[in-house]
Amino acid sequence: MLTLAAICITILAYKLLGKEIKPLLEKLEGVDWRSKASDILDPIKIYANRVGRMAVRPVLQFYYVLTGNETTLTEKAMLYAAIIYTVMPASALPQRVFKLLGILDEGAAVLYVFNKVRDKITPSVNAKVDSTLEKWFGYEYAVVVSEEKNKPTNQE
Repeated sequence: MLTLAAICITILAYKLLGKEIKPLLEKLEGVDWRSKASDILDPIKIYANRVGRMAVRPVLQFYYVLTGNETTLTEKAMLYAAIIYTVMPASALPQRVFKLLGILDEGAAVLYVFNKVRDKITPSVNAKVDSTLEKWFGYEYAVVVSEEKNKPTNQE
């Protein structure tokens, strides 16, 4: 039997290719998405420590949309797949072997999913993301970045 991650990654790949996903979606009926989401929070945190605050932001946005009540089953499958595909060390196109292509496949998956769920990345989702980032990275960093953005430039 295929694992949840394998089914979700297959759904994402099929969506990218325009193939039928209904039989795969049927396998996901009854999945406890909140439980599955909580299972991937630790891998997301490990990924965050490796890549930093800004790079993990979209992954956390996906995480909080995944746990939302308004998210469809197809969206949940794609979100879960994009998160797993991004944070797990295994990749269909490993960066060590395929160089730039190894980065682009993850980027393409994340961009595709982002475009499908962008309307669900609400101010409430972003507030949860900001709160998590402050817990993981600290508040001071956010203040310094904010102050740098608002610093006047000396262009004459």
